Amino acid sequence: MAQALKKLSVQVLKNNNVDQIIGCSALRASSTWWCNVEMGPPDVILGISEAYKKDTNEKKVNLGVGAYRDDNGKPFILPSVQKAEEVIFKKKLNHEYAPIGGEAAYCQAVAELAFGCDSPMLKEKRNCTVQTLSGTGALRLGLEFIAKHYAKVPEVWMPAPTWGNHPQICNMLKLTHKQYRYYDAKTHGFDLKGALEDICKIPEGAIILLHACAHNPTGVDPKPEEWAQLSQAIKSRKLFPFFDMAYQGFATGDVDHDALAVRRFVQDGHQVTLAQSFAKNMGLYGERVGALTFDCGDAETAAKVMSQVKIMIRTMYSNPPLYGARIVTEILSDAQLKQTWLCDVKQMADRIIDMRHRLRGGIEGAGNKQQWCHITDQIGMFCYTGLKPDQVAKLTKDFHIYLTKDGRISVAGISSKNVNYVAEAMHKVTSS
Repeated sequence: MAQALKKLSVQVLKNNNVDQIIGCSALRASSTWWCNVEMGPPDVILGISEAYKKDTNEKKVNLGVGAYRDDNGKPFILPSVQKAEEVIFKKKLNHEYAPIGGEAAYCQAVAELAFGCDSPMLKEKRNCTVQTLSGTGALRLGLEFIAKHYAKVPEVWMPAPTWGNHPQICNMLKLTHKQYRYYDAKTHGFDLKGALEDICKIPEGAIILLHACAHNPTGVDPKPEEWAQLSQAIKSRKLFPFFDMAYQGFATGDVDHDALAVRRFVQDGHQVTLAQSFAKNMGLYGERVGALTFDCGDAETAAKVMSQVKIMIRTMYSNPPLYGARIVTEILSDAQLKQTWLCDVKQMADRIIDMRHRLRGGIEGAGNKQQWCHITDQIGMFCYTGLKPDQVAKLTKDFHIYLTKDGRISVAGISSKNVNYVAEAMHKVTSS
């Protein structure tokens, strides 16, 4: 009996060792499944924010943040949004799935905001408009739809420079992307001549990406007459305009003025595609509320496009989130709430404009010999200051002011409390 138990113990031990060996081998094998994954580059803006947080200097300033801040440096919850939330709460709505393309009332409201209530495109129902996961989701969905359904192998042309996510999305979709001239480093303004020359060489049928207003990252927008020239050049070259409009109302404080380019192109006969976001102009950053619109030419084609877009959405995230879209719908469909929102947007835009003027005045008032008119000529949240990488490094090292190496600042990070300090620092690093 004792001998039998001894043999059984040895066998169990052997089996356990085998199991351990098999288990370890499986673990080692599974780890090789991801051994070819390369470390991705860190997010530039996140890196700036992390460095800012670690800095203990009381004068530190973060000019890298891409979100609006009030004059106390705090996130701003719009009064119109707060009122809309109260209305929604009182309605005691359920949490059932939204339609695949979003609620009809939302889609209609955001399309009217972008194209105008009297837009022939909307009246003729030739638009396909769906709710998306903010502006990034709209861009991704729109470009993926183009990659799959466009009549020819698509080639995307985008301004130099452009928002970092634009080329990244194209890379993910394996879409060829190139750049046309946009920003003039010498004038810190729009390079109309260079843009027109490049546009006239773009292959017919290519997609051209355009920032509707408050160009990110430069803050440089074409003037109305320059948009007219761009429209004609793009039309004569038979290019497909894809607008990214993340800042409607936030640029000038006037939602109609900020939609001027989009509406001009539709008026000129372009079949545009538009990505919208309500992160900035309603402060709904975390709610991820956006929209994608295709001008399809006629109602029959719009129905076909909608059917295919819905299939794509179904396989991506199935249905869009409700809450943020309900806030947007409530604001845009209630006349009083909408008026409150228009005042909120203007308040935000006016603060940014005021900080631009005070920053420029502070630099010039210090006796700086360089030209700084571009600070007030540019528009929106971001400003290309013209600072060189070594000057940026000096700003951070000596003055604890954080921004990207290309000299781009978020004007939202400037307040009445730090504008003089920032102006003095910029004067010193550009005068030495």
